[in-house]
Amino acid sequence: MVLPYSFRSPVFLELVFGSVGSVTCPTLEQDTRRELAAGLSAGHPSRTSSPHTCSSAPEPGALTGLPRKMPADSRVVTCAAVWRMPAELEPGGQESPEDATSPAHALELLCHLEPAARGSTACVAWEPAGDGKRVISLADNHVLLWDLQESSSQATLASSASLEGKGQLKFTTGRWSPHHNCSQVATANDTAIRGWDTRTMSQIYCIESAHGQLVRDLDFNPNKQYYLASCGDDCKVRFWDTRNVAEPVKTLEEHSHWVWNVRYNHSHDQLVLTGSSDSRVILSNMVSISSEPFGHLVDDDDLSDQEERRPEEKSQEPPQDSVIATYEEHEDSVYAVDWSSADPWLFASLSYDGRLVINRVPRALKYHILL
Repeated sequence: MVLPYSFRSPVFLELVFGSVGSVTCPTLEQDTRRELAAGLSAGHPSRTSSPHTCSSAPEPGALTGLPRKMPADSRVVTCAAVWRMPAELEPGGQESPEDATSPAHALELLCHLEPAARGSTACVAWEPAGDGKRVISLADNHVLLWDLQESSSQATLASSASLEGKGQLKFTTGRWSPHHNCSQVATANDTAIRGWDTRTMSQIYCIESAHGQLVRDLDFNPNKQYYLASCGDDCKVRFWDTRNVAEPVKTLEEHSHWVWNVRYNHSHDQLVLTGSSDSRVILSNMVSISSEPFGHLVDDDDLSDQEERRPEEKSQEPPQDSVIATYEEHEDSVYAVDWSSADPWLFASLSYDGRLVINRVPRALKYHILL
């Protein structure tokens, strides 16, 4: 797919691995990149920028973008928009997205998700299932549920909720759960994680000090409905059971600087991907808290006499959590990682300097999981 924008924005990772029929298209300009450079200082441990000099990188869904506007008073305002991919690039189109000689295509702007006076948009997320007509956006301390009208040419605010408390509370990121009939959304503000019921727009759980510093990203386990992963500026990745949030189920401390992204594999939830300002991407095997903690199970009744298990196989201990691989191809902060939606063994990472790296899960592990 040829796109009219450089791969210098983390949100473009969704363009590569998202649905072909719907894309993310931010209209970030070079001024925004310079602004991020000044605010983030690229996030290296050797640099002295404060971990709270700017908000977390936005992570929009497949059809939304986060263009930034610069008003007369020089205050940066982030808003959201819905775009449509050209018909020739959709499945069944005449032109192949893999054709390197194909010209750049312009995306059609359908509508804006205007937060009005509610503040600057930090994050947008599509409903994981359904007809693709519902979107959640987080603007300052507001959770906004949008209803897209026919042909997505208009967005109506269906319901909203506000985060109440002392100080200037602002959301930094959010994630829509694919479970519970898509009725739950998780959000992060400062060091806290909160769960919301989209039917009533009420809070259902709260983890007050989920991390020691700013929470950067969230992701739900696709196969275990109550499990949530989080990462933050305390260099840690934590896994939570939302039924009991007193303590994390598991904590990883493999990175040496802020962890910007955490992603579960869409098919094999023991595979967890993280990207950090330490310029590394780490692939972990969190099998003990996965949907198959003892590996691929086969009942003894399903085995024939010739396939009867040997005693040493029956007494074998379950697989242990471990770091599968550490990838160090990047020379700058890694701001985005994601799994392919077409190939469960393929993943990509994007760093501040614009380098996009695509890797595969080691073949030995792949066959160990499958067999």
